[in-house]
Amino acid sequence: MAPNSKIIYTKTDEAPALATRSFLPIVKAFLSTAGVEVELQDISLAGRIIANFPDFLSDEQKINDALTELGELAKKPEANIIKLPNISASIPQLKAAISELQSQGYSLPEYPEEPATDQEAEIKQRYDKIKGSAVNPVLREGNSDRRAPFAVKQYAKSHPHSMGTWSSDSKSHVSSMDSGDFYESEVSATIEKASNLAIKFVSADGSSSTLKDSVPVLDGEIVDASVMSMAKLKTFLAAEIQDAMNKGVLFSLHMKATMMKVSDPIIFGACVEVYYQDVFEKYANLFESLGVDAKNGLGDVYAKLKGHQKQQEVEAAIQAVYKSRPALAMVNSDKGITNLHVPSDVIIDASMPAMIRTSGQMWNAEGKPQDAKATIPDRSYSAVYQAIIEDCKAHGAYDPTTMGSVPNVGLMAQKAEEYGSHDKTFQPTETGTIQVVSESGEVVLEQAVEAGDIFRMCQVKDLPIQDWVKLAVTRAKATGAPAVFWLDQNRAHDAQLIRKVNKYLSKHDTSGLELLIMSPVEATKFSIERIRKGLDTISVTGNVLRDYLTDLFPILEVGTSAKMLSIVPLMNGGGLFETGAGGSAPKHVQQFEKEGYLRWDSLGEFLALAASLEHLAEADNNNKAKVLGASLDQAAAKFLENNKSPARRLGGIDNRGSHFYLAMYWAQALAEQNQDPDLKGKFASVASNLEASEEKINQELIGAQGEAQDIGGYYQPDDDLVAKAMRPSASLNAIIEAIA
Repeated sequence: MAPNSKIIYTKTDEAPALATRSFLPIVKAFLSTAGVEVELQDISLAGRIIANFPDFLSDEQKINDALTELGELAKKPEANIIKLPNISASIPQLKAAISELQSQGYSLPEYPEEPATDQEAEIKQRYDKIKGSAVNPVLREGNSDRRAPFAVKQYAKSHPHSMGTWSSDSKSHVSSMDSGDFYESEVSATIEKASNLAIKFVSADGSSSTLKDSVPVLDGEIVDASVMSMAKLKTFLAAEIQDAMNKGVLFSLHMKATMMKVSDPIIFGACVEVYYQDVFEKYANLFESLGVDAKNGLGDVYAKLKGHQKQQEVEAAIQAVYKSRPALAMVNSDKGITNLHVPSDVIIDASMPAMIRTSGQMWNAEGKPQDAKATIPDRSYSAVYQAIIEDCKAHGAYDPTTMGSVPNVGLMAQKAEEYGSHDKTFQPTETGTIQVVSESGEVVLEQAVEAGDIFRMCQVKDLPIQDWVKLAVTRAKATGAPAVFWLDQNRAHDAQLIRKVNKYLSKHDTSGLELLIMSPVEATKFSIERIRKGLDTISVTGNVLRDYLTDLFPILEVGTSAKMLSIVPLMNGGGLFETGAGGSAPKHVQQFEKEGYLRWDSLGEFLALAASLEHLAEADNNNKAKVLGASLDQAAAKFLENNKSPARRLGGIDNRGSHFYLAMYWAQALAEQNQDPDLKGKFASVASNLEASEEKINQELIGAQGEAQDIGGYYQPDDDLVAKAMRPSASLNAIIEAIA
């Protein structure tokens, strides 16, 4: 085996985890022929919970803390990690996972929303590190290079996905605060020398308390502080709810309550309280006694009321609200699940592109599309979506057969920007000032706050910024496309960042390159004008816009963000290869449990594996790995051209069938190449056997569909039951197992 020839595969959650059980045996068998070991590491939500509570478990139940171990590996040059989508858990999801694990015999403590003892406070702190996007900031020790592979783009042009028809008189629009938000209040500074900052609260009477005693910062690091006014937020929400009523459009709220796991649930909860104001005021004492938390959505009201003597009365009061309020956008019209039921149901980066792609409409209670008000309280990035809506009203929907592409270079290494703010977000209970203070006692940043406001501090280190600028220049040189830094000089943080971008661009040879700095709105207009001409534009963005744009443009361009090639060149030389978005994963699992059909598309996994093999081949000088990677790329292109992604309905090939075809095309490509005679000879017989067994394998795979599947759990299914469900073809299994 070549030195360091190991790829780490992540075990995650939901549909991606089920798909892995089908695809990973194929991967291991093929890669064994190049001396490449594939190791599975559990970073699922259930796995993270179990790993963080060993003191509550038996020795047989304990597992290693894979996430922490992979975080350390990501800092080493030998890192080669394939990361599948994972749950960014909201509190309802976290509690559901805990309950399921308890039912499986794990003596885990409950999640204490209101800790009453030091032990409960410590337990809550452990759980809080698991919820939200606990995984990505740990593994992302590099910046993001995300783009649609050529084969994917060509397929989208040849087989365009459906796009809604836009009308110039559409009432759909985006609404944001014009004062009192994070954008307006943000202050920022660059720290010249490494030090240790603290965050303190100073009350109106001058007394001081420490909110966070240690915030280490490095030379040249940018730090920010911003506040959202709760009073102005609620005033804004009340006005927008009334405006939606006046305009006759659906009211919808678009947040990232999973990734921004402290600030956004508070904002979400405020919206729930304002929309259902009559109910929350009338039953305030009851809700307090039941432990109802608006941050968990209206669903928490229903859950806590169940079986209570006032259940029917309160539920009737909730229904009465809808007579005087605008209709809510629905998550599931059939089940009456609204936009305000659960904070993790409507995630802005997936929900806004879906709305734009569907004529700017969302689903109403009758299950019909309707114009909608997309409410995004903070205006830092919301105008990007409004600019696209205005463009679609003026020029119609985008045409996948002709439109250009907007790949992304994203600043995300080492918890860059807002997504690293969770442990530095606070909600004061009284009026005062929150200060960011240096070791010498100097006030670096400060914000005046009132009770209930949301204070958020974030940071971005200098080395990731240097690496980000370098990656942008590299991609511009490789593609010849303009690279646009989406930075707003009127925003405090961006003004600091613009100075650094100009400084570090001067250290590169940029002759012949078009490198621009534009505000997000200007950059959006520039990019979509080029898109309509069939031209490509590289977006170079901070962490949150990276997240938003790498869903927005792919969903418009190729129908889904799951088909994107997502490479994270780690700063110390390793590679992290991400496999696409997992936003539709829950619905796929529900369908699989109901009828034994998994519609999840693993194309992103194929693309990530090919890139991983290319990286490994170069790092280890492993020619067989290089041939395997190149052949896998050819197989993925053939897979697309022959339309072997899961069919839309029961009775066609599902995820398992798509893995069979990928394996057959991969074996064929290996048998046809001339760079490695050993692999050519080895896979000639594999390809022949798969081709000869195609009909039988399809019969076995499709024959397994149509019946309910018991896999022993949602968050932690039973290994044996999943393996049986996801590998039902004895013929395919025998051919794959014979390879190794």
